[in-house]
Amino acid sequence: MNHPTLSIVIPVFNEEEVLPTLGERLAAVTAQAGLPYEIILVDDGSRDRSWNEMCALAERDPHVVLVRLSRNFGHQLAITAGVEHARGDAVVIMDADLQDPPEVVLEMLEHWRDGADVVYGRRRVRAGESRFKLATASGFYRLIRRLTTVDIPADTGDFRLMSRAAVDALNRLGERNRFVRGMVAWIGFRQDEVLYDRAARFAGTTKYPLRKMLRFAADAIFSFSYVPLRVATLCGATVSMASFIYAMYAVMARIFNWNVVHGWASVMVAVVFLGGVQLICVGLLGEYVGRIYDEVKKRPLYIAREVRRAGDRQKVSALAAAQIDI
Repeated sequence: MNHPTLSIVIPVFNEEEVLPTLGERLAAVTAQAGLPYEIILVDDGSRDRSWNEMCALAERDPHVVLVRLSRNFGHQLAITAGVEHARGDAVVIMDADLQDPPEVVLEMLEHWRDGADVVYGRRRVRAGESRFKLATASGFYRLIRRLTTVDIPADTGDFRLMSRAAVDALNRLGERNRFVRGMVAWIGFRQDEVLYDRAARFAGTTKYPLRKMLRFAADAIFSFSYVPLRVATLCGATVSMASFIYAMYAVMARIFNWNVVHGWASVMVAVVFLGGVQLICVGLLGEYVGRIYDEVKKRPLYIAREVRRAGDRQKVSALAAAQIDI
């Protein structure tokens, strides 16, 4: 197969109902783009018939590249696996659920031809999502922009196009707790936006329930901000100052024999408050220490069980598939 100009990377996890329609829409988009292309589908440990549907797509289109991970490594690492296997001069990341319309890729390509290294999709409308999801997503993006020095665009996801230069820079970043859209913002280069209306999920259920969303938000904050540590320091300083003032008051009361009765309630409130502050601070430290522990182990980010390119089956060893220069 000729060297592709366009690579489209799609992580897949339990999306058997979506894949046939996804293949049809991608075929129309790539035909309209008129560029040599490859479509990289990354099976992130699916437990349904997604792999069978992916193989069927590869049989119909030799430009489809299949990467099968050995287990579920998570959405961000599945994206990483796809981007590392992409060979195109322009690499698009999109989800398989068709909430991000493949047709927007054509507009992204226009910006890329005009010299943009990163073209990210900014959502105007988010159909099919609850008010709670919309409110928390909006609050998260505003919070992360305040906590970090990296200019992470609001109301964006991982749907974006990157030039080869941007992809090579991203592949040099080896952290395990990945927040890809933040990492892409961090590398810099010229970054343009494309506005689009996000559709409701075509079929199936969301793969990001509240628990995963909270974990994802924690990865974003702790990977790009030291503010939580500074808040912990500020809390410690504030509590220490308050304790010093209270100690001075107690000494004065003793010296001047003020008629003050120190009761059980005030003691318990002070103990519980100080204990709570200490536990919060220890928890914040633990989040950072845990991430340091993950990094120093230097395990591969993912393990590819199998790679199929242009109809050829290829077994890939763990290190050969996933090793990153750190």
